[in-house]
Amino acid sequence: MAAPLVFDKQFDPQTGQLVPVTEGIARVTAPNASPYTFTGTNSFLLGHDRLAILDPGPDDDAHMDALLRAVAGRPVDAIVLTHTHRDHSALVPRLAQKLRAPIWFGGPHRLSRPLRRIERNPLRRSGDWSLVPDRTLLDGESIVAGDLTLHVHATPGHCANHLAFGFGDILLSGDHVMGWNSTLVAVPDGSMADYLASLDKVIALPYRRYVPAHGAPITDGPSYARALRAHRHMRNEQIIAAVRNGARTIPAIVAAIYPDQPLPIRRAAGMTVLAHVEYLAGKAPLRLSHGLFGTRVRP
Repeated sequence: MAAPLVFDKQFDPQTGQLVPVTEGIARVTAPNASPYTFTGTNSFLLGHDRLAILDPGPDDDAHMDALLRAVAGRPVDAIVLTHTHRDHSALVPRLAQKLRAPIWFGGPHRLSRPLRRIERNPLRRSGDWSLVPDRTLLDGESIVAGDLTLHVHATPGHCANHLAFGFGDILLSGDHVMGWNSTLVAVPDGSMADYLASLDKVIALPYRRYVPAHGAPITDGPSYARALRAHRHMRNEQIIAAVRNGARTIPAIVAAIYPDQPLPIRRAAGMTVLAHVEYLAGKAPLRLSHGLFGTRVRP
């Protein structure tokens, strides 16, 4: 049985400062705190004498200056991305030009499934659609990033091109597993089926400590990931119960599950509930129909 899911909100980002994480990995947190990014995006310097930069973050002058100070003139062999949401990648073009560094990630931003007729992607503006890698990273390969060797693990779900990177007993988990909150999964940008499969994948990998792109490191990553998985399956059961009790639309399901949450939280919850509903329709407990007025749900 998984341990209860407890979020860690106690994190001092020391925004703009170079903070050691472990031997060969240091963090600089960007000044882009928000309800979706917590205290801001964690950018990482990987290596010692030679570096790679993981997730440069937002296109922000102060953050770029902080990263350049942290680099301190050392050669940067690559700029690496966990994925192409703009809070992780918007600074890449300017930083790559300044450092003359190639860009490595899991391929251009793409949807987890095609758009349906008249459907909108609610995260369309969040994706960095124009960014193209100089090197496309592949699941299972090992790469030399700066003077560290990282192992590449495809972890789609939050978005289709999401990667995590293993080093020693650490998994740089991006947005796939974060200690401050559960991950937003919004279709068609993301996929709940992919997300749950990727959770199973990282739980089975030989990494103990997870270092996410927002918030603090997670000391026992696999146990926390199991709690996240149990939480998602509990949400599935709540959704099935709400539909059996008469909820037929996404807003009605959200109102049944999150009756006391403020409107911005309920909007985000609606995106994740829809991802759960599509997952459940694929497993048969629910049936869906789509029209001009949104998704209708039936047992």
